[in-house]
Amino acid sequence: MPSLTRKMTKRGTGLRALATFAAAASLTLALSGCTKLETVSPSSVRNAAADARADGKAAADGTQARAAGLGTVDCAHTKCIALTFDAGPSENSARLLDILKEKQVPATFFLLGKRHIDTYPGLVRRMADEGHEVASHTWTHKILTDAKPEEIREELERPNKEIERLTGKRPTLMRPPQGRTDDTVHDICRELGLAEVLWSVTAKDYKTNDSDLITERVLDQSSRDGIILLHDIYDGTVPAVPGIIDALKKRGYVFVTVPQLLAPGKAEPGKVYR
Repeated sequence: MPSLTRKMTKRGTGLRALATFAAAASLTLALSGCTKLETVSPSSVRNAAADARADGKAAADGTQARAAGLGTVDCAHTKCIALTFDAGPSENSARLLDILKEKQVPATFFLLGKRHIDTYPGLVRRMADEGHEVASHTWTHKILTDAKPEEIREELERPNKEIERLTGKRPTLMRPPQGRTDDTVHDICRELGLAEVLWSVTAKDYKTNDSDLITERVLDQSSRDGIILLHDIYDGTVPAVPGIIDALKKRGYVFVTVPQLLAPGKAEPGKVYR
């Protein structure tokens, strides 16, 4: 699964304000199947929601999100980061859930349908019951930019129906396989009430089972409002998770789900977040 992450060059002190502004703005990425992809940052979603509330366009429902075991979290003032896991559930997911429960860390799971949701329905229920966000990674991991519109709908609708049947909640988020998306995918996601979520940190754990290397890669790339991409289907990943959590907590990070990272804003169907 190729990465979309680009390493950011560190700027001098005089450019920090510009870097902060750029992080809050929509980003553009070059992708196959889509000349330029505009993505929305978590901070820009929060800022837009705060502006709307100040203008009286949004209900005063508070600006905080609740993270599992952590009380309320306001990511506008807290150094938040989101752990996300793709392509499960798998035989490794129960151990991962044990770790997350022990560490009191919520995560976002982008689940595959075939041989995953249909094989481990109890783990899907457990993810939802323990406060994690359950989302879609398609039914068969088909590259959506290579698929016909009816195939895209099938890939997205089938896992949504199964997740809703198992958890009682229909997903509002999806992650396109390999991060490949285009205008057709955006339009169909909008139709189905789905927002697309990419990532800003990847360990490329699909290329290595070295847990220490996975940990090192995550820690090297992590920054505030980061979205970490991992895969609990690979043997080296779950053993790396405790060390990742402990090290990032020491750096002052609070773990949240993707919706909590955006709160008080919400992901909009048809848009892409990173």
